[in-house]
Amino acid sequence: MMKKLVVLSVLLFFACSENKEKTFVAEVSCGQCQFHLTGQEGCDLAIKFEGKAYFVDGAHIDDFGDAHDKNSGFCEVIRTAEVTGKLENNRFKATSIKLIEK
Repeated sequence: MMKKLVVLSVLLFFACSENKEKTFVAEVSCGQCQFHLTGQEGCDLAIKFEGKAYFVDGAHIDDFGDAHDKNSGFCEVIRTAEVTGKLENNRFKATSIKLIEK
């Protein structure tokens, strides 16, 4: 009984913590061109962390320059950013995305 209670507590903790806004470093790029996401047409901003990619709400792919620029566009390259937001309904709700220049 105690073991089940501990497992349930851990699951509840993770379920609740996923809804909170967090800041972390993630890959940022075009969901379709670079992360091979489906379900939307055209080119849309996405982040990838912990091996999984998510479309982004709260920022647009062209907010960071021309998405098709050969050197820096998200349809051409994967960049690194500090992102703030939360996962909700299998999408990333961004409140901040700051590119990290290498």
